[in-house]
Amino acid sequence: MPHLIVAALIALQVLAAPRPPDWTRIRLLLYTKNGAGYVHDNIPASIEAVKDLAKARGFTVDVSDDPAVFTDDNLKKYNALVFSNTNNVVFDTDAQRVALMRYVQAGGGFAAIHSASGSERAWKWFHGLLGGTFSRHAPIQKFAVRILDRGHPSVAHLGERWERDDECYYLVRMNVNMRILAANDLTAIQDPKEAPATFGDVFPSVWYQEFDGGRQWYTSLGHRKEDYARPEYRQHLLGGIQSVVRITPLDYSRAYATSPSSEVRNPEPRKR
Repeated sequence: MPHLIVAALIALQVLAAPRPPDWTRIRLLLYTKNGAGYVHDNIPASIEAVKDLAKARGFTVDVSDDPAVFTDDNLKKYNALVFSNTNNVVFDTDAQRVALMRYVQAGGGFAAIHSASGSERAWKWFHGLLGGTFSRHAPIQKFAVRILDRGHPSVAHLGERWERDDECYYLVRMNVNMRILAANDLTAIQDPKEAPATFGDVFPSVWYQEFDGGRQWYTSLGHRKEDYARPEYRQHLLGGIQSVVRITPLDYSRAYATSPSSEVRNPEPRKR
């Protein structure tokens, strides 16, 4: 009986892992806007990494740090949006925020990297979309990441532990129904402040969820610009993007937001 249970769990993981899309039909928007405050020096390296992935897989990527690209008509072109190390206030108007909401509600995919969790810190809906909002991080250092769900393509290529030289991020206002893919091991973290004990001796660092009609993936890992040249990290990003790309046409009949404070209505994502 135990071996049947294990086999069933493995089968469920295989079913849960989205198949790679026909990348040649995929178009991404890579967004890198930063508001006033700290700006990571890894942004050019992240752009280069995603462009290299696009060249290797055959998909198209548009790069912008201009919030004016957030309109219904423009976002309809994209199978997914990727926020790479955005931070602080990244929109100029509420109309741009509503365009992001409507894109997700229409079934659009959203992936976010590292400091993107520090974006739009006063906006409740965005916290929900990303899965939480940045609080602080421990000093950059070496630590292990425990891989919890290797059924997801962003971590399927990794072993049980991923040794990192990175920042250990702590988030607040986290959603409770996310699929946690990896968690930082806090047992060896050197931190002048007390680490949060919410999750015991770990803290979630990579996750996937379905939110307000769309699909979302986030990794808090990737502080160092050197990370973006490493094959295992690039595969991490590609797998995350793969899990959220929209293959079928967006369905704007399901988009209902009229202001950034519109309440969430869509409990389920649309078909890929």
